Amino acid sequence: MSEKPKRQLSHGSDTVVGSNSDSATEKQKRQDALMSNPLGNKSEEEIHRDVVEWTERTGLTDVRDLMFKAALVAQDRDNFERLSQLTEEDKEILRHEKAHPFAQTKTLYWTVFMCSMAAVVQGMDETVTIWASRIGSDSTRDTLLLGLVASAPYLCSAVFSCWLTYPLNKFFGRRGAIFISTLCAFLGCIWNGVTNSWEHLFVSRLFLGIGIGPKSATVPTFSAEIAPARIRGALAMQWQTWTAFGICLGTVSSLIFKDVPDKPGITGLNWRLMLGSACLPAILVCAQVYFVPESPRWLIGKGRHHKAWQSFLKLRRTPLQAAVDMYYTSKCIEIEQEIAAERTRNVVVEMISVPRNRRAMLASCIVMYYSSTIFENAGQDTTTALLGSFGYGLLFTLPFLSLFMWIAGSGFWLQGAQQQLAMVTTGIYLFAAFYGPGAGPVPFSYSAEVYPLNVREVGMALATAVTWLFNFINALVFPLQIRKWGSAGAFYWFGAWNFVLWFLVLMFCPETKAFTLEELDEVFSMSTLRQARYGLASPAYWFRKYILRQKVHRVALHHYHPSEEKDRAQVEHRELA
Repeated sequence: MSEKPKRQLSHGSDTVVGSNSDSATEKQKRQDALMSNPLGNKSEEEIHRDVVEWTERTGLTDVRDLMFKAALVAQDRDNFERLSQLTEEDKEILRHEKAHPFAQTKTLYWTVFMCSMAAVVQGMDETVTIWASRIGSDSTRDTLLLGLVASAPYLCSAVFSCWLTYPLNKFFGRRGAIFISTLCAFLGCIWNGVTNSWEHLFVSRLFLGIGIGPKSATVPTFSAEIAPARIRGALAMQWQTWTAFGICLGTVSSLIFKDVPDKPGITGLNWRLMLGSACLPAILVCAQVYFVPESPRWLIGKGRHHKAWQSFLKLRRTPLQAAVDMYYTSKCIEIEQEIAAERTRNVVVEMISVPRNRRAMLASCIVMYYSSTIFENAGQDTTTALLGSFGYGLLFTLPFLSLFMWIAGSGFWLQGAQQQLAMVTTGIYLFAAFYGPGAGPVPFSYSAEVYPLNVREVGMALATAVTWLFNFINALVFPLQIRKWGSAGAFYWFGAWNFVLWFLVLMFCPETKAFTLEELDEVFSMSTLRQARYGLASPAYWFRKYILRQKVHRVALHHYHPSEEKDRAQVEHRELA
């Protein structure tokens, strides 16, 4: 008896048929080809039939003609000028979109602002400078106690709350997950301010972690899903930028309330106001989150195409732009869902077993965290330390340069408090400023981009859990590192790790700029070895191009073959000679 064939995935004139005889690698390659552009190989007649079927199925028959033009544009968005079906007005819309990528709707920027306020909540929740002066570090026990209380939200996020991301997003949507997590952050801040013992504060800060984990995973994903491809990186990066601003506000709050005296019946009023002040931006987020559109990608995934269409109309300047993103996104999600329907493995297993997902997981988990507590160990009082970390908070999201971190660490060997502070702050600002103009994708925005839809929530949960796990470890042991190694030793330690991190990013974190979320599948379908070779070859290319000013050409990652690159380099060398 012949075997019953599996589901067929049509891709224009090419048809992909899964069978038990297919190898996993070949099947994955065919699926990746589909995901790179589901409209790529279709003829005009096939696209027309597809649009008719799609509009009938989704109930969007009233915009069928618009969707047909949109489908033709989505097939090859950069070559719309050749399409006779487009009017001159249509082409002018697309030209304007290409020339002015940041000319977007007020609704889109309002939504980005809401996400930015959620990031401010995150940053203020992370700022715990008060406990450095309240608990002290006269003993190893007190030092560990300081680290434990400070790191409690990260512990909760890593082992529990990050894993709520998937169910919260699945049942409540992106907006619902943001509302619930931000509400928990609001209540957690109030609870922090009314505690009466370190044990009570520890428990309240564990609860605060429920508001940190899902929010840190959902907001960057939401930003990435609503943003046009050309500016997605810039908008998604707002998460880290405004988290840094939140850290600034948390430090400002510490400065404002540091000298507030106690009132009758209230002890520790200053630190209670500090910890409670983070609830203010949380109120703003909760008040406006349901007034912005839901993620259209999430709505399409739930089969709510009418609502997704209305959402895209609010987020894009013209119906044509909305239709292009609506149709292309819908077809990509259909392919993902068909592929997912053929699989019988758990979504967590998919994260590990599918090479494309595994590479995304590796890239998104390469992250490190660093605390600004070091300023207080430069021989200054608490106020001076807070002022120093205020400036650094603006630069918190930037990658660290090992050289300047080692310079900063060496400042602690100088004699005199003022000399120490000058060299430490100079080193910190230098490495932050050095990386500012050319900073690569940061963990949260990068992780929001690299996973396909069917594992995106789980992937973001994993990435943020790893991030918060390292935050917990660092916040727990950093005071002890300062006590045992001295400030210089702690700086040298993190400087060395950032040197290692540079190589990891170089080899395993491919560029995602200007790709649609769906096109990133092609990038991460490259073998890990091929990605690593491409990354390791990059410094030599940069040196020849930008230092030696040679006219060298380099192919994109998805066209890269090491042997061909070697042959091309030899030819270029002979030509230059």
